[in-house]
Parts: sequence; structure tokens; C-alpha cells
Amino acid sequence: MAKQALIVVDIQNDYFPQGKWPLVGADAAADNAAQLIAAFREAGDPVVHIRHEFTSDDAPFFTPGSEGAKLHPKVLNRADEPVVLKHFVNSFRETELKAVLDEQAITDLVVVGSMSHMCIDGITRAAADMGYGVTVIHDACASRDLEFNGLTVPAAQVHAAFMAALGFAYANVVSTDQFLSSNA
Repeated sequence: MAKQALIVVDIQNDYFPQGKWPLVGADAAADNAAQLIAAFREAGDPVVHIRHEFTSDDAPFFTPGSEGAKLHPKVLNRADEPVVLKHFVNSFRETELKAVLDEQAITDLVVVGSMSHMCIDGITRAAADMGYGVTVIHDACASRDLEFNGLTVPAAQVHAAFMAALGFAYANVVSTDQFLSSNA
């Protein structure tokens, strides 16, 4: 029987308007993530938080011990919910995430958080490759404008491209409302 966990990836202060690396739509994504956290808690399903810190004090954001590296107040963990500290894009790399999931016999992951084009992409692909069933809640994720070869790619297009790619082969990609209505 499938057992799911909600994975809340890097919803941290630096990604919000007053932070060092603000994302487009961070507040709306966090509001949707908070709805999902509440639903998982009500159902008694596990919620696992991921928190990124870079390993040097001169990092552009998420510097060790900084206010910006703390979980955002909209998605704070409860005492019984683990917070996995990571230093790489892939939340499984050199962390205890897999052990936390194995301990609870988790087979399916529901992924929310930031950034769509980095850590959400990284955890989703890694989890699928490890055999987990993965669902990404697209409107509970946020991204930012990117630049490539002199071209600015707007955050909405970055986000859409990554959600389309993940939905093609790695995950079921749905909205918060779709997920909550199908799991009521």
C-alpha cells in the first residue's frame, strides 16, 4: 500500500521580497504549501521540511546561521516534523532524507517549494530515479527570472518549462486545488 509524505523544499526567508534572492510568486506558493501542510497534518501523513544552507559565509543567500536561511513563518515545522539540512541542489545528496523516508516506509512524495528550476527539479528527478512515486504541486513552487546568453527568461516561462519537463517523465504535476480535491 502506498504511503505518502509531503516534502517542503527550501521555503526560506531569503526567497521572499525582503530576502537576498527573492522569487516571483514566493508568497502565493508558500500560501499553497501551507494549505497542503495543513491537509497532510490533518490526515496524519508525514511532513518533511528541507532547509538549504550554503557552506560559506560569502554565499549569495542562505548563509549559515542567517535569518535568510531560516524556514519562512508560513511553513514552520512542528516539533514532530523533521527538518533536513542540505548543502546541495539535490535534497538526497549527503543528507538523511532517504533514511527519514525509509523509516516511515514512504513510497510516494508530494513536492512543494523552491526554486522550480533548481531544487524542485533536483529532488523530483532524484526521487523518481530512486523509485518513489512523485507529485509536484506546481502552484506551491516558485522561481525567478533567469538569464542565458544575453536573453532574460521570465520566471513564469522558467517555471512552466520545468513543470512541463517534470510532468513529461518524472512526476504527476497538478495544482493545489486539484491535489486537495482528489485526496479529500
